[in-house]
Amino acid sequence: QVQLVESGGGLVQAGDSLRVSCAASGVIFGSYALAWFRQAPAKEREFVAAITWSGSGTDYADSVKGRFTISRDNVKNTVYLQMNSLKPEDTAVYYCAADRPGWRATRDPDEYDYWGRGTQVTVSS
Repeated sequence: QVQLVESGGGLVQAGDSLRVSCAASGVIFGSYALAWFRQAPAKEREFVAAITWSGSGTDYADSVKGRFTISRDNVKNTVYLQMNSLKPEDTAVYYCAADRPGWRATRDPDEYDYWGRGTQVTVSS
């Protein structure tokens, strides 16, 4: 059974940094591309960042480019999202997702096969 479990969310102040993690089990982790999406109250789920199976390819939403960094550890079966210079508008539930083929880092949530349950990130002003 495939499981993606996010952790590391919390309450921070504007300008702070936070790292969220997503641990995978039940999959051949290295064969999947991974992504982070987020959903704020009363808003649709939106793409944040994605990374290919090898980590050589990444993609970021314009709203987080230069502030967030996605990375992965294929030995620990974990994907990370380092978030710096956080803003109140970054407040959302953050979800990780896994997709094959692992060579593409798509922004389309419909392409992702597996999803975690999310971790709440709240940024106060």
